[in-house]
Amino acid sequence: MESLDNLMQTEIWNGNTFADLFTIDFLASAAGSVLGALVILLIGWMVSAWLQRRIVNLSKKHRHLDDMLFEFLASIVRYVVMGFTILFVLNTFGVQTTSVVAVIGAAGLAIGLALQGTLSNVAAGVMLILFRPIKIGDFVEVAGMMGTVKAISLNFTELANLSNAQVIVPNSEVWGNIITNYTTNDKRRAEWTFGVGYGANLKQAEDIIRETIMADSRSNAEPEPFIQVTNLGDSSVDFLVRVWCDASEYFAYRADMTRKVKEALDNAGVDIPFPTRTIYQAKAS
Repeated sequence: MESLDNLMQTEIWNGNTFADLFTIDFLASAAGSVLGALVILLIGWMVSAWLQRRIVNLSKKHRHLDDMLFEFLASIVRYVVMGFTILFVLNTFGVQTTSVVAVIGAAGLAIGLALQGTLSNVAAGVMLILFRPIKIGDFVEVAGMMGTVKAISLNFTELANLSNAQVIVPNSEVWGNIITNYTTNDKRRAEWTFGVGYGANLKQAEDIIRETIMADSRSNAEPEPFIQVTNLGDSSVDFLVRVWCDASEYFAYRADMTRKVKEALDNAGVDIPFPTRTIYQAKAS
């Protein structure tokens, strides 16, 4: 018990005993410390808020800078400034901040071990915000989910899937998996495989496919489209077709061309075969 009292006097009250707390000099000193602490807190709060606003406004003034990244950095700066402010406040009361930092470090280690999963999401969130493999508004496929990115926080990424349902993906799943971003590039190459019968005129079929697709305003003439026979299947001769288009029109464009080419081949009398199966039934002897 005596050693605990000595420790409190040495580490917390700089050698003062509890009886010293009731002296006029000590009370005046304590009042001065409280006033000084309030002034330090006020200054620290004002400085941290000012720095946060300045960093956020910096991204708003320059369109090429990412708003979310600068908001994240602004929050980090504010927390750091407030952390140092609290340490200064503790110093005004004579508290040995070295011991406080050691205790906080030990507590942080224990909490970190208990919250490994959550902290892995936070760490992944920091990487996502810093390196920006995806951003709000991108159409992506990640962790087996496909949708539009609606929000990226330190813990999770929010997607709106093709049915406009909300999908929450932990950041560790996003950062730790392959990310397919369909929005990054302005152009995409649509691809189809059209099969025609072995008795069909291949030159005629190729011309029909080319004319039908290139007649659409969404088809890009450059780079040059690829339309070639690439496979002799069991029941069809297969044309592989690749044409560039704007990324924003990819899905509707690909679906429209599939229908239009099929209709054009039908109208021209070009046979489009489909697999058939013939079953022979043996007669009972």
